Amino acid sequence: MNGFLNLNKPFGLTSHDCVARVRRLLHLKRVGHGGTLDPAAIGVLPIAMGRATRLLQYLSHDKAYRATVRFGVRTATDDMAGEVLAADACPHLTLPEVQKFLPQFLGKIQQIPPSFSAIQVGGKRLYELARAGEAVEAPVRTVEIFGIDVLDWRSGDYPELEVAIACGTGTYIRAIARDWGDMLGVGGTLSALERTLSSGFALPHSLTLESLAEQLETGTFEAIAPDLALQHIPQLTLAADLAKRWCQGQKIEGDSSINLGFYQIRHEDGNFLGIGEQVLSGEEILLIPKMVWGE
Repeated sequence: MNGFLNLNKPFGLTSHDCVARVRRLLHLKRVGHGGTLDPAAIGVLPIAMGRATRLLQYLSHDKAYRATVRFGVRTATDDMAGEVLAADACPHLTLPEVQKFLPQFLGKIQQIPPSFSAIQVGGKRLYELARAGEAVEAPVRTVEIFGIDVLDWRSGDYPELEVAIACGTGTYIRAIARDWGDMLGVGGTLSALERTLSSGFALPHSLTLESLAEQLETGTFEAIAPDLALQHIPQLTLAADLAKRWCQGQKIEGDSSINLGFYQIRHEDGNFLGIGEQVLSGEEILLIPKMVWGE
C-alpha cells in the first residue's frame, strides 16, 4: 500500500487522530499527513502511505479554504474552540465596511500566528506555553494570500462573513479572522473552517473515514499514485543504463537544456523512479537522487 489518500477530515479529530485511524484501517505502520488541520476544522487532509511518506516534503504548497469569520467576539485561540475573552455585539457592522479592509490581506503579508498554535519558540510549542499560562510573543511570519472572495454575509448582533481563501503554506486563517476584527475595532474570531484544496488534492474527490472503511471492505480502494500527486514537478526520463545507476544512488550527468531544480524521474519504460534534483556543481550539471522510489 504505497501512495496517497485524499482524506476528508471530520470535525473534532486532530490530524494525528486521522493518521492513527488510517493506520488501523490499513494495518499499516508507515502513514503520515501533509499539513495539519485543527480539530475544529474539516476538509482535505493529504495522507501518505508506505513509501509515499518519503514524498510528503515534495507535495505542492497550494491551499484553499472556506472560512467563516464572526465579528464582535474575541477568543483565546482565535476560533470558537477557545475561551471567549470578549463579546460585544456589533449589529451596526455592514458588509461594505468589512470589505474595505479585504485588500490588506492580499499578497505577501506579515502575520502573527495564534497563541495556541504548533509553532515552536525556545523548543516548545506555543500551545504548550499558552496552556501553562506563559505569555510568549509569537514570531511574525511572512505568508502569501492569493485571493479572498466573499461568499456570504449574515448580519446580526454578531455578524458573520463567509469567504473563500486561496493561500500559501504557513497561513493561519484564524489569524486573518482575528486581525480583520481588530482592524474594524470590534474583534473577530474564526467560527468555521473547511479546507477545500491542499497540495493538489481537492474536496470533491476526498474520502471520509467511513468511505475508506467501506472501500477497504469491498476491495475497491485504490491509493493515489505518486506521479498524480506530484504533477506540479516536471518529469525527466532516463535511459535504462542511466536509470539503473541513478537508482543505485549515483550522481549522473544532468541535462544542460533544462532548468536546475527538482524533477520526477522516470524510466524510459514510463515507470516512476523517484525525485531527483538537477544542480550545478562547479562547472558540471549533475542529477542527484533525492528520493529513490523503492526499497
